[in-house]
Amino acid sequence: MVGEQAAQKEVTAPDGHRLAVEDTGAPDGLPVFLMHGTPGSRSGIKPRSIVLYRLGVRLICYDRPGYGHSDRREGRRVVDAAEDVRIIADALGVDRFAVVGRSGGGPHALAVAAMLPDRVTRAAVLVSLAPADAPGLDWYRGMGESNMDEYQSADANRGALMANLTSQADRLRRDPESLIAFLEKELADPDRRVVENVAMRRQLADSYAEAVRFGADGWIDDALAFRQNWGFDPASIQVSVRLWHGSADQFSPVEHTRWLAERIPGARVEVQQGEGHFAAVEILPQMLTWLTAAGSASGAGPEIRPGADRVPGRPFALRAAL
Repeated sequence: MVGEQAAQKEVTAPDGHRLAVEDTGAPDGLPVFLMHGTPGSRSGIKPRSIVLYRLGVRLICYDRPGYGHSDRREGRRVVDAAEDVRIIADALGVDRFAVVGRSGGGPHALAVAAMLPDRVTRAAVLVSLAPADAPGLDWYRGMGESNMDEYQSADANRGALMANLTSQADRLRRDPESLIAFLEKELADPDRRVVENVAMRRQLADSYAEAVRFGADGWIDDALAFRQNWGFDPASIQVSVRLWHGSADQFSPVEHTRWLAERIPGARVEVQQGEGHFAAVEILPQMLTWLTAAGSASGAGPEIRPGADRVPGRPFALRAAL
């Protein structure tokens, strides 16, 4: 199919660390950086290239340091994603771009928007976490047991965190569906419907396996970064931001997005009742339309509803994982 091949590239930062990049969609389209989830990789869920061509989107994804084929940068903070994106954009000859982040990619997308206001046009964030030190937010309320255990270990016992995630990564390499099976007991019904789709389940498994191809370093460093100071204030963001969350999300509780909406100047927030964490895979194409649409900086745009343009019973036109 025309346009279905994604260009795999390697960009080297001034300090020598390598970043693995996937560049797909319309080469002359409007550039959008997609920040993957936790764990995740450049091959995570995205619309097929033919859909990106139709939308006029050039989608740029990369493995955060420690994931996939990107070199680890121990001690990285959330804010460091902005410099990685700047380096990649410069290497690809991209001046202005939009950014979207899903799940663990949400905080990193906000970092890019905060630190590169002269280059980011708009930012969209789906099912994100809020900062660990967010005043007035009960950070763990509504969070599933596995995520709660992971982040509490990041605070209290880094050795236990490293051992746990290293063990999970080893299992993932042997059995790519093991993480999905582990999480199933915590899935809300809307999420269960998504992962029970055979094609989606396979794509999720493949993406998770790619994320930990060479170990759990990226996963560990994400968990530590989320529980430390992010290195920027969401209230400093100057670009137009759109936030989306499902009310039944048990991985990143919806109150995290509500907290962000109250702090980010002019942010537009949409909470979809009864939807879970994985509903974000349906929202992404519509978010890409908003990110690349001509319009005012107010972020006005059509209401976003999961599955609004889906044919009932037809599989999602998406591939790989949160």
